[in-house]
Amino acid sequence: MKAIKIIKEKLQKYPQVKFEENENSISIFPLTDDGFTVTLIVGVDDFTVHFNGWHENFENEEKALNCFAFGLSNECRLKEFRRGSEPYKWTLEYEEDGDWIEDSTVGQFISAFWKKETVHYLQNDLIK
Repeated sequence: MKAIKIIKEKLQKYPQVKFEENENSISIFPLTDDGFTVTLIVGVDDFTVHFNGWHENFENEEKALNCFAFGLSNECRLKEFRRGSEPYKWTLEYEEDGDWIEDSTVGQFISAFWKKETVHYLQNDLIK
């Protein structure tokens, strides 16, 4: 798993980071309550990057690694929608000229649709 090895080598610069790995994935846990978990899953011929519930598939390892690093940077944030305390939709945003631009949204069915919706902005700040 070359991609996981590359990530682990880069993590040596960040001893404060907590992570978990297995044979085909690695997850970096947020340093604060306002952050989100960043995960890379290595498939047979693809890669999937997750930021909490948001995810994107890649066929190219370099693009997957770039997305993974982007999720750890302060130029990325996740707009997380919740019903009650249950997250159900995530929008990836990136910063451009001081504005936050929406990129893509991933959602899932939620059974508690009657509960009040709240929006939380989550951001990692590991990579400046």
